[in-house]
Amino acid sequence: MKSPDSVRQWLLRRHASQHRDWLGAEAQQHWPLAIPLGLPTEAEALRQPDAVRAWADGWRAWRGEGELRWAERRWRVLGAQTLPEALVLHGPRQATAWIGERERWDRAVDRYTRTAARRPALTRALARHYDVLADYSDADFQRLLDLLDWLAAHPGSGLYPRQLPLAGMDSKWLESRRNVVAELVAATTGGDNAGKDFHQLCGLRRAPSLLRMRVLDPALRAVVGGLGDISAPVGHLAAIPWRPSTVVIVENLQTGLALEDMPGAVAFMGLGYAVDALGEVPWIDSATCLYWGDIDTHGYAILHQARSRFPHVVSVMMDEATMLQFATLWTEERSQHAADDFPTLTPDERTVYAALRKNSWGQALRLEQERIGWDIAWPALARAAGIT
Repeated sequence: MKSPDSVRQWLLRRHASQHRDWLGAEAQQHWPLAIPLGLPTEAEALRQPDAVRAWADGWRAWRGEGELRWAERRWRVLGAQTLPEALVLHGPRQATAWIGERERWDRAVDRYTRTAARRPALTRALARHYDVLADYSDADFQRLLDLLDWLAAHPGSGLYPRQLPLAGMDSKWLESRRNVVAELVAATTGGDNAGKDFHQLCGLRRAPSLLRMRVLDPALRAVVGGLGDISAPVGHLAAIPWRPSTVVIVENLQTGLALEDMPGAVAFMGLGYAVDALGEVPWIDSATCLYWGDIDTHGYAILHQARSRFPHVVSVMMDEATMLQFATLWTEERSQHAADDFPTLTPDERTVYAALRKNSWGQALRLEQERIGWDIAWPALARAAGIT
């Protein structure tokens, strides 16, 4: 038997899972909503007469949204009884009133209706962002609409977000809402948006990615005014007039900072999956290129990305012997990469990757590069670079 409080709890769960579906042209299929109240049988009423009486009296005293339907029962022992059978709600306003959500619902419907009238392409996407409709301040919601209008009128502006000529618009406001904006822009423009990121969808300029590079050779440092640790846009690094003989890519930042001087060498560090950016640096093509990352599934995925652009990349200390030598230093990889294989890996690397994926040595194991002692790691890296 459902009491008014039980119905309220049921509606809270229903609202949480379906409230987005209550917006739009197809919303009427959800209404009216009849909620059975658990009408007892005579046997149940005989077993718990006080509970049934309290339940029925509770509904008799109830005053609220919806239509309460009663049923007549003629029982052999208890005689004629009039009991509450179902609560019928005729629309989402009645449902949201039950759970204290009517104010948010009314605001969402008002904004949805007004926006859909002017921008019908947005209706499906807006329904997925109910919290935007219900909870944005009036100023923020209007700012969002103004932004969508401006981006539609200037699809390839090439401006930085800070330059958008809209009142109250700033990069922090936009950054905190970029997922919403991207989805709504994609809905507005239509077409093939697969693979496009936020900046591409909006036609905005992306802040240049900074790469961090160590210059490990004194002669090369002289070319850049003696600088040994440089963070700069990839285009600036690509334009440096030099030809290092060795390029070292290390996954861990502090590992890169610890690298000692190495003739003819520069090192990139802490790139992770942004290793793709090195594809814009032409002088890497002619250098010996070493990659040293963690022995885990993502480490091999990054190696694959690097080798997809630079086929001559050689991995260092990412073999089975290294993995097994430092078994006491293993930790657990939080989430393994989903790929079954990477075609650019060497046979030995593929063996290790397959063992990691199959948990051959244990569940989701990894060996982080920074756990290998520097007295072992540096000589191995130097040998790989041809330093004797």
